[in-house]
Amino acid sequence: MIPRYSRPEMVAIWSPETKFRIWYEIEAHACDAQADLGVIPRENADAVWKAKDVEFDVARIDEIEAVTKHDVIAFLTHLAEHVGSDQARFVHQGMTSSDVLDTTLNVQLVRAADILLADMDKLLDALKRRAYEHKDTVRIGRSHGIHAEPTTMGLTFARFYAEMARGRARLDAARSEIATGAISGAVGTFANIDPAVEEHVCAKMGLRPEPISTQVIPRDRHAMFFATLGVIASSIENIAIEIRHMQRTEVLEAEEFFSPGQKGSSAMPHKRNPVLTENLTGLARLVRMSVIPAMENVALWHERDISHSSVERAIGPDTTITLDFALNRLAGVVDKLVIYPDNMLRNMNQFKGLVMSQRVLLALTQAGVSREDSYRLVQRNAMKVWEKGADFKTELLADPEVTAALTPAQIEEKFDLGYHTKHVDTIFKRVFEQAPL
Repeated sequence: MIPRYSRPEMVAIWSPETKFRIWYEIEAHACDAQADLGVIPRENADAVWKAKDVEFDVARIDEIEAVTKHDVIAFLTHLAEHVGSDQARFVHQGMTSSDVLDTTLNVQLVRAADILLADMDKLLDALKRRAYEHKDTVRIGRSHGIHAEPTTMGLTFARFYAEMARGRARLDAARSEIATGAISGAVGTFANIDPAVEEHVCAKMGLRPEPISTQVIPRDRHAMFFATLGVIASSIENIAIEIRHMQRTEVLEAEEFFSPGQKGSSAMPHKRNPVLTENLTGLARLVRMSVIPAMENVALWHERDISHSSVERAIGPDTTITLDFALNRLAGVVDKLVIYPDNMLRNMNQFKGLVMSQRVLLALTQAGVSREDSYRLVQRNAMKVWEKGADFKTELLADPEVTAALTPAQIEEKFDLGYHTKHVDTIFKRVFEQAPL
């Protein structure tokens, strides 16, 4: 991923230096286990650990690979340059390249997941704080982009919190699913290596042994992982779209923080654009772009092919780096989002009480009017608001068919905003005091 959308901690997980360090640790731990089993001399295993402080030379490994055309062999050759050819002769004993490559990839994905989980905690904290801050800030709810009934800004933040909490739970499960390793040798039969080696290496690397690998770890695990990242990205876009709508000039119920010295347009000095949330919509597309290739990687030939390899070299770093950046950007947007409660009330009252239509409809049915007639009466008066700018309550009070069923006081009572917010505390308790479902 380009530096513009990258954060150093996540980038470091995918650096060649980190990759080779993990390769080395896998090989060294495997040597320890082999020595414990009496397969190789203990002094050879100990000799490998003498390289534990070595800074592996990426350029040198690339130089060797240019000849060998094999990345793992190039690394092993370079390791032998530090350890000594005789001392290193038992390194990789009974192993195959995928034992190193797949176990390393899963170590990297687990580490990436840990960063992403921390990112989500940061975002969840921001959403929760803003939800309680605006728990009772009334705004209009919209369906199909059209005014529906009153809600609160706090409920808007709360539903995004609940969605992200579900995403975090899914990511935690995906982290667990991907946290397996395989040191099972060619085609996964352990013919040339004892399963105890796999158990030892996995324990040292923070993984579980893969119950059955072929020559690779099954790619349905990776498909699940990247699909989860794709869902989280879609939730990011869901929040971003809401903020972009609220920042529209004719709505302006909220807007991204506009810092001193910031410029919105090279041509129009008045502009304050939702550039961060627009960027988040684009980044979400990039994350989701990895989902289908990850799923297509599940189907491999027999015990192994490498059709998945080139895909994972790209989507592993790019997707986790992009999502890490996006989650942190969104947390910042939510934390500093500027809210305009007065504009929310102005927008809600733009059609002069129209949003209370359902309350009047239900009151008429309770008063004995059929639902069909109740709907007709309410809609008849509502259309005058749409088409002529009339006041909904005034029109109802002037309609003899309505007042035949409801008293003026009963009609007046149906325009109480508090009616729509009476269960906000109940919803908040469900969202913030119960585990995500």
